[in-house]
Amino acid sequence: MQTGIELIAKERQEQIDKHGYTPEKDKHYTKKELIHVATAILNKEPSFWPHSWSIEKYNKICSKPKKERLAIAGALIAAEIDRVLLEENM
Repeated sequence: MQTGIELIAKERQEQIDKHGYTPEKDKHYTKKELIHVATAILNKEPSFWPHSWSIEKYNKICSKPKKERLAIAGALIAAEIDRVLLEENM
């Protein structure tokens, strides 16, 4: 059985490798989009979903089991941390 941190790390790596959401790309999300997306999927609350993002993606993620949504949200928070670290080092 994988631990929570392992599931989050695996999801974050998938975000990078499979979907191309690299720290370099994520640096453009300066309006708390990553935090809002994490909040939206944790709470299944579309009002937090950024208007410029696909609602179909929201629906797809929210249809996943809670454990998967938690891992995705954790990976988004990790991406936000990476984004902040990049910003601090500029």
